[in-house]
Amino acid sequence: MRTILLVEDDEANRHSVTLILEQSGYLVLSATNGHEALDILRKSDIDLILSDLKMPLMDGMDVLKSARLIRPEVDVIIMTAHGTIETAVEAIKEGAYDFLAKPFKKATLLRTIEKSLERRSLVRENTRLKEALKQYESQKGIIGQSPAIRHVLDMISQVSSSSSTILIQGESGTGKELVAEAIHQSSPRAREPFLKVSCAALPETLLEAELFGYEKGAFTGATQRKEGRFEHAHRGTLFLDEIGEISLAVQVKLLRVLQEGEFQRLGSNASIHCDVRIIAASNRNLEEAVKEKTFREDLFYRLNVITITLPPLRSRREDIPILLDHFIRIYSEKNHKAVTGFDTEAMSYLTTYSWPGNIREVENTVERAVVLTKDKILTSDLLPQNIRQSPQMEGDEIKIPLGMPLEEVENILIRETLKKTDGDKTLAAKLLGIAPRTIYRKLEP
Repeated sequence: MRTILLVEDDEANRHSVTLILEQSGYLVLSATNGHEALDILRKSDIDLILSDLKMPLMDGMDVLKSARLIRPEVDVIIMTAHGTIETAVEAIKEGAYDFLAKPFKKATLLRTIEKSLERRSLVRENTRLKEALKQYESQKGIIGQSPAIRHVLDMISQVSSSSSTILIQGESGTGKELVAEAIHQSSPRAREPFLKVSCAALPETLLEAELFGYEKGAFTGATQRKEGRFEHAHRGTLFLDEIGEISLAVQVKLLRVLQEGEFQRLGSNASIHCDVRIIAASNRNLEEAVKEKTFREDLFYRLNVITITLPPLRSRREDIPILLDHFIRIYSEKNHKAVTGFDTEAMSYLTTYSWPGNIREVENTVERAVVLTKDKILTSDLLPQNIRQSPQMEGDEIKIPLGMPLEEVENILIRETLKKTDGDKTLAAKLLGIAPRTIYRKLEP
C-alpha cells in the first residue's frame, strides 16, 4: 500500500481529501502544519507529499524546499485555492511534481497522484537496473543476470585462456559476435588482431579471396597481390560468422588450415603458415547440415571442439528490462535526450513479446522509441505495431488480438504450451487435447 503525507491546515479539506485517498486504497498520514509534516517525513516511509500552499507558520513552498532536502526522491504536489500562473511556475521550479488549483475534481487528484507514483516506480526500477548493469555488464556488452547468461559468461572465462577452436551457436541477434570478441579480449591474444568475416555475405570466389588472399593474375581483376584475413589475423583471432553458409570447396581449404595450420593464396602453390585461433558461429544446426551433406562432417568435428550455445531472448525474459535500460542509456545520450524508461503499459508489451529478432530487435525498438519521443517516459504508442498486437500473457491465459489468423493462433498456443511443459511435446499435446503428431506437423518449417 502506498503512503501519502497530506499537509492541510483546513480540517474540512483534510477530511474530504483523506476520505478520497483512503477509498482509493492509499494509506494517509495527516499533518496540520509544515513542521509536523517534516517530522513525519523524517520518521516514516512516505511515497508522496500532498501539501496545501497557504498555511500559518510554514507554508507549502517551505515544506517543498525542506522536503527536497530531506527526501529528494519523494514527489510533492502543491494544492491551493489562491493559485496563479506565477505561483505554479515557482512551485515547479522549486521541484514540485505538479500544482492543483482548488476546487479540483476527484478524478484530477487521483490521476495526478497515479502519474507521480508511476514516475517514482520507474525511477526506482531505473536505479535498480543501473545497479544490475554495473554488476552484469561485464564483458563487451554481454548483458543479463539470468542463469543462462551467467553460464555463457562462465564459459567465456573457462575457454579464453586456451587456443582451441570454438563454435558459437544461436539464433540471429543473440550476440554471437559479442561473445567471440569477449573471448578474444580475455585471451592471451588480446593485443593481436580480432578480425571478422561474414561468410553469408560473400559469394564463393570472393570468400576464398577474402580468407586466403591471392597473387597477381590469379583471376580477372587481380592486378596485384593481396593478403587474406588469415595472414592479417596472424597470432590473433579470426571470427567466421555464419560458417554454415560456406560452400563445400571452401570447407576443404578451411579444414586444411585447422588441421595443418597453413594455406595457399589463390594463384599460388606456396604454403603459408599461420597461427590463428578460429571462432566460428552459426544460426543453423550444423549437425543437421552434416546429415544433409551440405557441411563436411570432418570440418564440423574440427570446429566443434568447444560449443557455446546462446539462448534466445524469449527463454531469458528476466534480462529484457536490463537490456531495455542499457539501450535507453545509449540512445538517450546519442540523441541528447533525458529518457528514463518505458511506462507500465509499454513494459507489459515488451516483457511478454517473443522477440524473434532477439537483442538486435530490442536495440532497434529502443532506438526508434527514443528518437520519436518528446517526453522522458517512453509510451506504448512508440512501439512497433507487431509488438503492440502480439499476444499478452496473463498468468496461464493468453490474450489474442482480434483478427489474428487462426493458423497463427494455433501456433502461438502450441509454442506457449511447450514453454509451460519445458518442450515435452507429448505432455503439451495432452494439455491441448490433440495428438502429438499434430504438434510435430504444425511446427514443421
